[in-house]
Amino acid sequence: MTIAAGPEGATVFWGEDAAQGTVVDGAFAKAGVAVSRSAGAASDAASSEADEAAYQALRISAGLAISGDDFALQDAFPHDVLLDRSGGLSFRKGCYVGQEVVSRMQHRGTARRRVVTVSAATALPAPGTDILAGEKPVGTLGSVSGTNGLAIVRTDRVGDALSTDIPLTAGGLAVTLSLPSWSGLEFPSASDAAEP
Repeated sequence: MTIAAGPEGATVFWGEDAAQGTVVDGAFAKAGVAVSRSAGAASDAASSEADEAAYQALRISAGLAISGDDFALQDAFPHDVLLDRSGGLSFRKGCYVGQEVVSRMQHRGTARRRVVTVSAATALPAPGTDILAGEKPVGTLGSVSGTNGLAIVRTDRVGDALSTDIPLTAGGLAVTLSLPSWSGLEFPSASDAAEP
């Protein structure tokens, strides 16, 4: 993979053996980041670790989780990874395993875990590090790029911590958690749960 950045955004080239063509990446577009995916080589230069790191940093800043790096497929519902917000989940298509649970989460608004962006003043600890509200776990750190990362957290527990000024930490490091702005979501507060 190589990345070519320009004034309009970035293009990620996925290798010479894939079908040719360029498409706008819908998930990045939803997140407000101009990224196109293109098959074929960007140039004669081989892909590099710098390209991979640049792509990961771009993906993390956009708040886009991917399986393997941020979650195991068997451990996450589509709502957990914002597929209901990024256009990656249809509620009009036919049957699939787990459809009833996913539909119930959508229609009752019961999704409690969501992807958040994580930031800190210094480099974040390794992926897999627990994120704590005080002494209680609220989620696990996924992909990391320097001082930024992604995590899947219990939004109700984070909301409670934020409303009561309980510090959020990862590996002893103070962190700030934010729901991606494109998701249209906010952390619930204790007063939200008390309302009828």
